[in-house]
Amino acid sequence: MATTQQKDYYGVLGVKKTASADDIRKAFRKLARKYHPDVNPNDKKAEEKFKEISEANDILSDDKKRKIYDQFGFYSDQIDPAAAEAAARAGQSGYAQGPRGQQQGAPFDFSGFDFSEEAPGAASGQGWGGFRDIFSGMFNRERQDHGPQPGTDLEYQVNVDFWTAIRGGIARLEIQRQELCPACHGKASTGGSQTCPECHGQGQVTQMGGRMKFNIQCPRCGGTGKVQNDCPTCHGEGTVYRTEPLEFRIKPGTRDGQRIRLAGKGNAGLNGGPAGDLYLIIRGGTHPVFARIADDIHITLPVTVSEAALGSRIEVPTIDGRAQLRIPPGTQSGQKLRMRDRGVPSATKEGARGDEIVTVEVSVPQLRDERSREILREFAKLNPEDPRESIWTKV
Repeated sequence: MATTQQKDYYGVLGVKKTASADDIRKAFRKLARKYHPDVNPNDKKAEEKFKEISEANDILSDDKKRKIYDQFGFYSDQIDPAAAEAAARAGQSGYAQGPRGQQQGAPFDFSGFDFSEEAPGAASGQGWGGFRDIFSGMFNRERQDHGPQPGTDLEYQVNVDFWTAIRGGIARLEIQRQELCPACHGKASTGGSQTCPECHGQGQVTQMGGRMKFNIQCPRCGGTGKVQNDCPTCHGEGTVYRTEPLEFRIKPGTRDGQRIRLAGKGNAGLNGGPAGDLYLIIRGGTHPVFARIADDIHITLPVTVSEAALGSRIEVPTIDGRAQLRIPPGTQSGQKLRMRDRGVPSATKEGARGDEIVTVEVSVPQLRDERSREILREFAKLNPEDPRESIWTKV
């Protein structure tokens, strides 16, 4: 009987066995960014490494799969989580503890179990019937790997200019996605078969879990003992990478960091499974005058001393063109004035708009003639208040 090689999923992700779910997620994301096929085009080693870390993440990020892996040292779809817990409890009760906590003796103590078919309670699922159900659920579940498998999602960051994000428009980019292999149409094989190299044609492999030895259905051939010859075009993957141009519409008011979902534009599924989705993360451009925060527009506006002191009506640039703004008498530098509904149209709430926030910046004039200086000296005599007086009272 062939024996499958156990995989150290914790070692693959570079985390300890006590790692939290958050630690596992962070480790996978870090490695995925390094080995993703989009970052390493036509690099088979990086592609294999990405598959390896994806497999490890799939097992360790799922609580039920992780429990099975931690209990037996491997994972199989044929092992039921409840049955694994039952086996774990039985194993813990059946081991004798030796020096330094080492487990000795037989892995299970089967005393007290009635294995006869005629045992009381067998018809109701107890006795030997219940015990048999545990292990049949553990190792004889039908594999689902050969059924439809949905494609994975893709995520791209898209840079759009300031005005396109506000007014909407068409954005373009190129994406790399997995499509069904044109040679085998996603079947991953050419139709011919050969003896399975994993189980050597026996249809079963042996896995070790502690002191227990399990015969399980071969994960490579699904128990048939035969595997199909890999398609030479896709190397048995069923999909090939293809770069294609993509056009999509940006809604008016789209915010920086907003995610746009394009259904079915992700990687192709296998065995009739649906394609994944494509998620686009929008990064809006900047503007030399306007600054956007959510749906509000911010602008710093210089005003003269007389405009700030006496009050006035001035023209202000907005994203819709020029607009009138009233400057109240005595306006101070740094004061903020709000222009209602002069901001960005909301992309999520119909008919809503943000505001424009105007920060006043009083511009001190450069005096170029004696007459202007005389006027300011006279002004100072008529207004002798000290603007720093309040500071001294707090020192």
